[in-house]
Amino acid sequence: MDVYHLSYPNHLYSNDKNEAYSLAIGFFDGVHKGHQAVIKQALDKGKEMNIKTAVMTFDPHPSLVLGGRKEKVFYITPLQEKTDILKSFGVDAVFVVRFTSDFAKLTPEKFIEFFINQTNVKHVTAGFDFSFGAFGKGTMKDMELLSEGKYSVSVVDKKEFVGGKISSTRIREELTVGNMEQVKELLGRPFKLTGVVIHGDKRGRTINFPTANVEPTEGQFTPATGVYAVKISVQESWYEGVCNVGYKPTFNNLDEKKLSIEVHIIDFDQSIYGEEVTVHWYMRIRSEQKFNGIDELKEQIGKDKQVAIEFFKKEAE
Repeated sequence: MDVYHLSYPNHLYSNDKNEAYSLAIGFFDGVHKGHQAVIKQALDKGKEMNIKTAVMTFDPHPSLVLGGRKEKVFYITPLQEKTDILKSFGVDAVFVVRFTSDFAKLTPEKFIEFFINQTNVKHVTAGFDFSFGAFGKGTMKDMELLSEGKYSVSVVDKKEFVGGKISSTRIREELTVGNMEQVKELLGRPFKLTGVVIHGDKRGRTINFPTANVEPTEGQFTPATGVYAVKISVQESWYEGVCNVGYKPTFNNLDEKKLSIEVHIIDFDQSIYGEEVTVHWYMRIRSEQKFNGIDELKEQIGKDKQVAIEFFKKEAE
């Protein structure tokens, strides 16, 4: 899969190979089931027209440019993960358009000129609520009206689950409360977080529950604090585990807050410092809590571990 990084006005697409594309367009954070419907439609159209399929996405998040936000934006799927997922779907090319203040000022007509016509797009697919051009003035109806016969257009209706629209906003809300089972339904796969195992305080070893302290890749959304049933990939092998996201109130002064992500890997006893790992999140077992001592904490972790074992046993049936 080819990945092209484009920016306006300096780095636009040069179609040396004269490839024609069926294009799915959107921000696609999460690449959830609603996004997947758009991408599938583009793939189907590409096969029908005997042309390649591309996805156009944007980076960074438009709110950083349009909203003047000072804080970081955390992504459900950071750019690398997003492109990895798109590759797994069989997409031929990804156009990553740099979202800048200059780009945000483009009229709908100019957007089509530089980012649709110049990329030799023959069919455009997007969700019903996709907008483009300055102030989001361009709608999918405008996309069709401005085509001048150079490309055709498909619009995918909203997708719903349990009475509500499947959206990136909804998934973030569910992550914020730790509803990982709902997140899995909306994404069509477990929520994923990648990171590197770093040295922690090694306290887990002293209570017979050693943990991998995971420092997440920058820019990823972290679920709500609490204890979770997870699976973790270490050196290309998957293991079941119990993950604590939080501030370890039993040991730490809560005024000195430093969030940690610690995974106790079940039936695992290896040193993996410096390893890159992937965590898949399945169920929130409980909230983080402060215990009256080590023994009470050990007892609860043992119970959490058993809940996770039973959860995965049931899931495998």
